[in-house]
Amino acid sequence: MTTKTGVWLSSREASARLGVKLATLYAYASRGLITSLPSDGPRGRQYASDDVERLRTRHAARSGHGPVAAGALRFGEPVLETRISEVTADGPRYRGQLAIELCRADVSFERVAALLWTGALPERAPHSRVKGTLDVARVWPLLRGRAALPKMALLLAALALCDDDRHAASDAAEWARASVIQRWLASTPSARVPAVHLSERGIAETLLASWRAPRSRALLQAVDRALVLCAEHELNPSTFAARVAASTGADLYACLGAAVNTLSGSEHGGACDRVEAMILAIGGKARAARTVQAWLARAEPIPGFGHPLYPKGDPRGAALVELARAHGSKREPAQVAFALLDAMQRGGHPAPTLDAGLVTLCHTLGLPAGSAATLFSLGRTAGWVAHVLEQRSAGYLLRPRARYVGPPVV
Repeated sequence: MTTKTGVWLSSREASARLGVKLATLYAYASRGLITSLPSDGPRGRQYASDDVERLRTRHAARSGHGPVAAGALRFGEPVLETRISEVTADGPRYRGQLAIELCRADVSFERVAALLWTGALPERAPHSRVKGTLDVARVWPLLRGRAALPKMALLLAALALCDDDRHAASDAAEWARASVIQRWLASTPSARVPAVHLSERGIAETLLASWRAPRSRALLQAVDRALVLCAEHELNPSTFAARVAASTGADLYACLGAAVNTLSGSEHGGACDRVEAMILAIGGKARAARTVQAWLARAEPIPGFGHPLYPKGDPRGAALVELARAHGSKREPAQVAFALLDAMQRGGHPAPTLDAGLVTLCHTLGLPAGSAATLFSLGRTAGWVAHVLEQRSAGYLLRPRARYVGPPVV
């Protein structure tokens, strides 16, 4: 039995991945291009997956596929295999189940997270107990008055310092750890360190308590549905950042920290804050149409509208707007948001994305500023954890190559 770690392929698997005959595979191994070892079985050999992938990428580049690979980094062709989710015209599917349908069936966010992590939808929401307040209490004063994503990044670092068992943990241990992390992150809006009974609450309830919002059944249902729609979206930038970190052997806190900091960019999770700022700048619903015309006249894209993966409209954004309209609100920001949505629709402009849908819903629910970004990031932790675990099981380092296009060497 081999003592080396990593992912190993049979001869047929390796030859199929390379698209070559077995004789060619054996020739590659004999030339030292692919590491080969005796298999655990009575016959045959096994081949290092990393070497196979490296050789396959090299052959593709030499065959003129370099531009295709470069384009894949810009909403192009898929570059990784995953069992977690896929983007379809009807929205993302989580382990084969349409996110919109899970949302409308009121499947809780905790159950959806478990589905993404384990591949099976549990009948009940799993819970993991939070162990006291740890030493995180020292960090809590630093969270006051800060934006949602920097708070989360800071808290993740503090949690890592309090957890000496965070390295090389089993999947089961990571599921429990992730559940606890989510409850801590859901508490970041709170001015006080959460109590030890925190684990008895669901994520949506914890968030509402942190916002000091009324915990009505309708409000809990709306927040929970929003979390479900945010839970996963394939290889978006923050998820890819989490996978890169995971491929290096980083612990779960570090992987989630990489994702949170990537999400903070204005073209990603920061889009929620941009939509909020635009609605605030519009000021009144009567000015919404004029604002749209002015922005488009300057060739400025309206933040929160139009998604490259959904040319016919983002189903997640549509579901959130539908939920917001059903809830209704007399609050001025909500009316401005609805007027903006109506103006965009009348003009035949791009449909709202998840970001615009989240901001509209948060305004109708009367949630505080920045709550849309909090919902986005907290919901997306479910997908991040799933991708971290999947990347670890893949067993290879994510290290793409760059094509030099600078001035020639003199």
